[in-house]
Amino acid sequence: MMRNILVINEDASWRKSLHQALSPPHAVSYWPDGKSLDQLLRRTQYDAILLSIQLQQEDGFKLLSWLRNVAEHIPVIVTSEVEQSELIVKAVKEGAFDFISKPFAAEKIGLVIERALETRGLKNEIDYLRRRQDVVYDFNGIVAVSPAMKRVMSTIKKFANTDSTILITGETGTGKSFLSGSIHFNSTRCKKPFININCANIHETLLESELFGHEKGAFTGANKTRIGRLEQGNGGTVFLDEIGEMSLALQSKFLRVLEGKSFERLGGNQTIHSDVRIIAATNKVLEEEVHGGNFREDLYYRINVLRIHLPSLRERRECIQPLANRLLEKACSTLHKKLVGFSPEVISIFKDYSWPGNIRQLANTIERAAILEESPVITKENVLLSELGRVAATAVSPPPIGSLESNEREAILKALEECSWIQKEAAQRLGISPRALNYKIKKMGITHPRWLKHR
Repeated sequence: MMRNILVINEDASWRKSLHQALSPPHAVSYWPDGKSLDQLLRRTQYDAILLSIQLQQEDGFKLLSWLRNVAEHIPVIVTSEVEQSELIVKAVKEGAFDFISKPFAAEKIGLVIERALETRGLKNEIDYLRRRQDVVYDFNGIVAVSPAMKRVMSTIKKFANTDSTILITGETGTGKSFLSGSIHFNSTRCKKPFININCANIHETLLESELFGHEKGAFTGANKTRIGRLEQGNGGTVFLDEIGEMSLALQSKFLRVLEGKSFERLGGNQTIHSDVRIIAATNKVLEEEVHGGNFREDLYYRINVLRIHLPSLRERRECIQPLANRLLEKACSTLHKKLVGFSPEVISIFKDYSWPGNIRQLANTIERAAILEESPVITKENVLLSELGRVAATAVSPPPIGSLESNEREAILKALEECSWIQKEAAQRLGISPRALNYKIKKMGITHPRWLKHR
């Protein structure tokens, strides 16, 4: 592929050598002294620049600094008649991609140019993917029509601007992973890595290596050193999905990461520091897991700094139709089909169904229907739903406004969470006596690890 290379050099013999080395396949242009270069850069799109600089030539370094500011996407390769460490260090500090001294082999400068172009291509791809992720994870892209989801959105917008650990709870398929991505890409860490790890899908030993990395020879098959995900995520966010599945032994090691942001690789003794923000998620009730001895109480308090509960799809029925429309657009884009919506019967079915698999089930249902559908809209003949959701919708799911007891339980839980589970303060907030609150807590079976220590 032909690329445009700009050479800034007054030496005619040097230009001739470069021309022989680079063209073909590249188109090489020459500019003697760098003056009025801004006009040239506006007229022509260059892929790499070769800039000649001597050690005492301050104008050359000023030009290099200017290029890194106005054309940071173009790699600049510095050339010189001398190879001095002081010159090389100064050029690199000013942002040069590489340094080449004269005389040079044509093969060497060709390789340096190719490496610069490859690096530029990778950077452009990363920038594109990052911008695409920013759009995908935009808060405006989250369907929040129901009151429950509006409360969630109000909360995460506040949480996103902090560095505190976040715990996201909710049933499987409610969108906890997507929500964690939205928090990261709308935070001050958005330009740093976002690492996603599902603790339920990886064996304990492999999960430990995945998190912390390992040294060569740490275990059978470890034939080279591997950097862990916590180390890779330095400066960014690590999302631990289904943290409730993490073993007690690994929980103990992970606790240190939260306390001191440090760890050792498997088989190593060097302490590694990594500034990562942790977002954890679970579909389990961690308070019950602590009570049952399956989850460390100290780790629970470490991850439960900021908490978001993501309601099930049946608890946000107002979101079902707009979510369905969004998921249909996505399915049509993947399948290269043109479908304009759903029949009124399908919308009615969707709203009456309890969706035990939540958004994930809705997405799979719509994708299957889109594959089978031959008319412009999704019809009920192509919508396949399990009977489990139909039974749950009629026999288990509460009415839209909720029963008195369920509303009372929700109010008590909310007050307790807002008061850090101190019953006396929660009772004051609810406007009832501590004795009355204690009676209701026992009646409803509400528990919390903090209370267990006083039994």
